[in-house]
Amino acid sequence: MSHVNVFDTTLRDGEQSAGVNLNKLEKIEIARQLERFGVDVMEAGFPASSQGEFEAVQHIARTIKGVSVAGLARAKKSDIDTAWEALKDGVEPRLHIFLATSPIHMTYKLKKTPEEVLQIAVETVAYAKQKFPHVEWSAEDATRTDVDFLVKVVEAVIDAGATVINIPDTVGYTTPEEYGKLFRHLRENVPNIDKVTLSAHCHDDLGMAVANSIAAIENGATQVEGTINGIGERAGNASLEEIAVALKIRQDQYPFTTNLNLKEIKRTSDIVSKLTGMAIPGNKAVVGKNAFAHESGIHQDGVLKEASTYEIITPEMVGVTSNSMVLGKHSGSHAFREKVQELGYRFSEAKMKEVFETFKQLTARKKEVTDEDLFTILMEAQLENVTVKKYELQAFQVHYGSANLPTATVALTTPEGSRKEHAGMGQGSVEAIYNTLESLVHEEIHLQDYQLSSIGKGRDALAEVHVKMTVNGTETSGRGTAQDVLEASANAFLNAVNRIFLTQQVDQQKKAQV
Repeated sequence: MSHVNVFDTTLRDGEQSAGVNLNKLEKIEIARQLERFGVDVMEAGFPASSQGEFEAVQHIARTIKGVSVAGLARAKKSDIDTAWEALKDGVEPRLHIFLATSPIHMTYKLKKTPEEVLQIAVETVAYAKQKFPHVEWSAEDATRTDVDFLVKVVEAVIDAGATVINIPDTVGYTTPEEYGKLFRHLRENVPNIDKVTLSAHCHDDLGMAVANSIAAIENGATQVEGTINGIGERAGNASLEEIAVALKIRQDQYPFTTNLNLKEIKRTSDIVSKLTGMAIPGNKAVVGKNAFAHESGIHQDGVLKEASTYEIITPEMVGVTSNSMVLGKHSGSHAFREKVQELGYRFSEAKMKEVFETFKQLTARKKEVTDEDLFTILMEAQLENVTVKKYELQAFQVHYGSANLPTATVALTTPEGSRKEHAGMGQGSVEAIYNTLESLVHEEIHLQDYQLSSIGKGRDALAEVHVKMTVNGTETSGRGTAQDVLEASANAFLNAVNRIFLTQQVDQQKKAQV
């Protein structure tokens, strides 16, 4: 069995998904779960892209100790310097430099000759190696690059000090046969290729990212890159959970191992979905809600007699458990603490008491409290300081009838502590609440997307709302959870607005310091 390293780029390439906007604490929450999942490398972000991104990468590098943390950089010394400042306190700092090598990119984007690109690649890798113990170099758009030139530049950057060579299918153009052949060609024609880890990074524009990644592994790749749930630019990246399970289930065909803990797949998937606001399709392989559901009578009969007749993946393998009641209103603090620790959360004594009180309040309103409910409570508690509470919902009331125009009355507190009330109307209850809130916060707001989902099952299930909007022209997103759909909607709206004010306050503080 050969070992394959797993490079997770959920926090960098995954966050480039349209509408995804993670803040520092949300990123660290995902990073902690990726560490539990067992990835070998996590790409925390692109430090040179913004001050907020720099701080998030720096925080992750200083916090995560069991995984090598990487940062992305263009082939520029200034990017490399910024990345080093963000990553230098990490256990195993790693730089990921990319530079386009395809004719179309060199001609129209870089406006440079192949010789110039080769020189830049060598110079920046050599410069980065003076700082970083690990330097990964990516030939952007490698699958549309002249193969002879690719061999030449790869050999040169290895001599310059690169420790990982990444061959990305940047636009999701290639096929498994072509991609495998490319890796085999590099193995056979780059004389110093054995000095580095050879990595595969695939996009899913033609729906072949996972198949292409496995083809690369079969042909010499010793590292595979991807994201949780396959999120990412355009149609997304290779889905790491699909690759991991495929290698496990088909060991007869793929004699490769990884360090991933497959039992953490479901929780990792759920955390990424919740914090990015990107819902998992029901028919998504491995983690979709229908992955282990059987509608056909013939299938149901077969599974009841012998699960393997129609299930090649057991739910337990990926951490899917029966959603039975785990705790109830009579549960004590000791049992609650044990369950919290079992789910991987750690709180201070004061915070634990606060979370336990929230749990008890939920048990007073909900018959059954499941792992999924508890997971939501704990994650919200972990992230409650994500935003400065610029505005906080105090009370609301909605008058609605089939023959009347919905009217919402909302009371909230401002950051200055004053209470404001207003009433507004809309074509529906949610619109009435949002129109009223917009009047109260006095900002120009345009709602771009609204998603409503339930946490768990039953008529008393928690409601979770994700919104994407612009506030004064700036894109933001928000999340709200409550038993009442309208309350969850109001919370999501204010969460999105408060994110903008957090950013503004941080910027103002930095300007004042300067």
